[in-house]
Amino acid sequence: MKPSPSPANRALEAAQSALAAEHAAVYGYGVIGARAASPRAAEAREAHGTHVARRDALARAVRELGGAPRAAEPAYALPYEVRTPADAERLAAEIEDRVAGAYSDLVRAADGRLRREAADALSAAAVRAARWRGVGVAFPGLAEKR
Repeated sequence: MKPSPSPANRALEAAQSALAAEHAAVYGYGVIGARAASPRAAEAREAHGTHVARRDALARAVRELGGAPRAAEPAYALPYEVRTPADAERLAAEIEDRVAGAYSDLVRAADGRLRREAADALSAAAVRAARWRGVGVAFPGLAEKR
């Protein structure tokens, strides 16, 4: 039987997963910004900046937990071709759902300041997803775990 990872290892693994989600979000918002309709382009730029800041904070957190921050991929496969502003909005909502899921895992694995920061990031991602989608979900961060 494989032993369970220690609480510190679980926090590090969850932080690395959240970092990977933030790397993907930064990439995705580059595509979204290029395709978003004018009224939503500013929202896309703001979200991009937020994800860059969260990515950088997570890299620091991973180092504080004794790990080497996971590097960004050179490119990420999108779930579909983003041709229209509607596609961009749908992608933004999906990205925020994925980010919320990663932070949900980090909330469960971490404690103290990192847990509070993860909870704040989860909440912010849920709000952004609801804005992009036009409706929220009952349990943000858990939708993909059904």
